[in-house]
Amino acid sequence: MKRTNAWLAYDEAARGEAFDFAERYRMFISENKTERECAATAIDMARAAGYVSLDEALERGSLKPGDKVYAANYGKSVLLAHIGARPLSEGLNILGAHIDSPRLDVKQNPLYEACELALLDTHYYGGIKKYQWVTIPLAIHGVIAKKDGSVERVDVGEDAGDPVFCVTDLLIHLSQEQLQKNAAKVIDGEALDVLVGGRPAKKGEIEDVPASKADAAGEDEEDETLAKLAEKEPVKAFLLDLLAQKYGMEEEDFLSSELEVVPAGAARDLGFDRSMILGYGHDDRSCSFPSLVAQLEAEDLERTGVCLLVDKEEIGSVGATGMTSLFFENTMAEILALAGEPGDLALRRCLARSSMLSSDVSAGFDPTYASAFEEKNAAFLGRGVVFNKFTGSRGKAGSNDANAEYMARIRAVMEKGGAAFQTAELGKVDVGGGGTIAYILAQYGMEVIDCGVPVLNMHAPWEVVDKADLYEALKGYRAFLKWA
Repeated sequence: MKRTNAWLAYDEAARGEAFDFAERYRMFISENKTERECAATAIDMARAAGYVSLDEALERGSLKPGDKVYAANYGKSVLLAHIGARPLSEGLNILGAHIDSPRLDVKQNPLYEACELALLDTHYYGGIKKYQWVTIPLAIHGVIAKKDGSVERVDVGEDAGDPVFCVTDLLIHLSQEQLQKNAAKVIDGEALDVLVGGRPAKKGEIEDVPASKADAAGEDEEDETLAKLAEKEPVKAFLLDLLAQKYGMEEEDFLSSELEVVPAGAARDLGFDRSMILGYGHDDRSCSFPSLVAQLEAEDLERTGVCLLVDKEEIGSVGATGMTSLFFENTMAEILALAGEPGDLALRRCLARSSMLSSDVSAGFDPTYASAFEEKNAAFLGRGVVFNKFTGSRGKAGSNDANAEYMARIRAVMEKGGAAFQTAELGKVDVGGGGTIAYILAQYGMEVIDCGVPVLNMHAPWEVVDKADLYEALKGYRAFLKWA
């Protein structure tokens, strides 16, 4: 049952559409590298497509077929709903993807000086090979929230004139002992400290202003000033002075900051033929962006179409912005009530009768590491969107396992929509495994299957996808939303 390469079926018009969509996607992932940025852009795109916020809908008091509404969750996850002709209690067609990606998170008390260098301490987020994050140019994105309620946005390292940052590594000349370690230990998690400065302040160069203000009860010590700090740690003091000038922040403002360290620079076309994209965050933005676009393009839906863009998948979908929170359920309860179907029973029927594509990536077959895959059941770049009937690890542990009847209906939907698709599992049995948000939605009793783009270098700072797979994912998601 070998699937043919999607490029072979394209005429000039289809190739043009695939390349045009891939360029839109390349721009999106280059400009949106955090879950906050993805959520904010998704909301901007939704409003441009005629969506209104849930609060606006509540003020109007009702929703009718054709209406479009969105809800945001702490600026890190978003739900979009396009009300269909049928009652919501008959079920939804849901595209669910995540918008967080592996990265380095700056700790709450991060800044220190060592040997006249300033560094930020980090804690890695998600599953990474730690050695891949050293010596590459890095950018810092995020927010600094202050006690007065103001929030400063941080985005340094992306523009051509910006500085970048890096995690250092031991030079090859002195690394004989280091190279004896296995790959998991060659770089320790606590060694992923980001180099951010090296210029010491001269005496009298910076103003005698507070470095931080202690607010603990009973604090009697005099607040330290930057000038005093410069006598002991001149590089740290100079950096804090720069941060004060640019962001109006003190050192203690790190306590209420969310700063994410990500690879610096734009995603790029890969290959002489430009058929692929090398970029950060393909997992899972190569699925979340096509899902979002398909949702925004949809018209005249029979069943209500929903696009879920959620946070925290890379660390177990936990927390208020992850899929295990009640945000989805609570938001759908509000939408059902506005649509004239209030009550818990209507909500339970709606969720149980829904169908979902868990829009998440799959492991692309890599000929360099062929021994990790079972070729008959592997996903190949260029052969279209991938369905993983199950994920999990070893004995399918922790997996949603879609039923055969649902898979048969999905096949029919893809064929009707003209979307090239393939099926796969996540590597050889007993080699490893992984999971998605699929099992969480399946707990409502709805039918769910994983459906996404194959990726090379998954969870590395720079990952690889094929433009044809992106385009086929878009076609597949479009067809799914139209499925009645």
